[in-house]
Amino acid sequence: MKFQIDEKYLFDCFRRLVEVPSPVCYGEKINPLLEEMAAEMDCRLTYDLRGNSYITLDGEDNDKTVLVAAHWDTLGLVVRRVDADGKIRVRQLGGVNYCSLEGESVTIHTRSGKEYTGLITCQSHSVHVFDDARTLERNENTMIVLLDEDVHSKEDVRALGILNGDFISIDPRCEVTPGGYLKSRFIDDKAAVACVFAMLKHLKENGLKPKYRTMLCFTYGEEIGLGGPWVPAEVSEYVAIDIGLIGPDYEGHERCVTICAKDNKAPYTYALTNRLIAYAEKAGCDYAVDIFYRYGTDASVALATSNNLQAAAFGMPVYCSHGRERTHALSLQNTTNLLLAYVLDI
Repeated sequence: MKFQIDEKYLFDCFRRLVEVPSPVCYGEKINPLLEEMAAEMDCRLTYDLRGNSYITLDGEDNDKTVLVAAHWDTLGLVVRRVDADGKIRVRQLGGVNYCSLEGESVTIHTRSGKEYTGLITCQSHSVHVFDDARTLERNENTMIVLLDEDVHSKEDVRALGILNGDFISIDPRCEVTPGGYLKSRFIDDKAAVACVFAMLKHLKENGLKPKYRTMLCFTYGEEIGLGGPWVPAEVSEYVAIDIGLIGPDYEGHERCVTICAKDNKAPYTYALTNRLIAYAEKAGCDYAVDIFYRYGTDASVALATSNNLQAAAFGMPVYCSHGRERTHALSLQNTTNLLLAYVLDI
């Protein structure tokens, strides 16, 4: 049976989430939004000391606890240093593709709470000026942030309160086309968070409870491998909702949900992956099963760090991962359907 997912709510959730900056380990703005969204579903958000947040749902059987994880952290940058002329050098947070960032707007979040916008560009920024503008490798040593402020020296920048280590977020540039295509940065993984809330809405409106006690976990550091190392001891299954990939080796596409059988660490739990395939078939999902090479999730980190649990992963395939990504509404629908089938154990 296919569940009727509220697509408008799903996209509205994504827009709310993606417009709030949340680079790796910077939860100052996203956590209040998650608390607000949880309250709208008559749920309460709790936190562990690491920075992960949770919504815990009673199940028909509370003797077993399962966990569904979706990470709110996104790729980002931090201030590395300020050059003598006031240009800012950066370090990356996560697997940033600098070629995809060139020309984007960014925001610097200072520790005093002030924010400043800027433009990220290559130091050889113009073909009219630099011989190597087209050929210079884009990396941490060649990319700069130009502040949208009248600054001409390191002292001018410091006077604004900008310090080394300040977080830098990137404009998501979210767009939904009339044909249902979603184009945005950070579909990885805010689309998965939106799917979790769409699942919650379906459960609430239809008076449904999960089969087992279910922890919905929103992790803070997946992009650097920090989301899943610690898991509450009562959890026996850890399922990550994360993007799928599209490419020559893969069967996944923008309208399906991909079940990941193996990532760069190891195969996921065989029996649990088989169950996900069965759920996808019963729920009428358009699905694919793939293995991913340059890819990992919180679930594989949880499996690799001595937690006593089973692990699996699935999610919406995207084009241009770690850039401005694209997927389709049907992929989010299929992902939410599989999520509902899993938590209800149909």
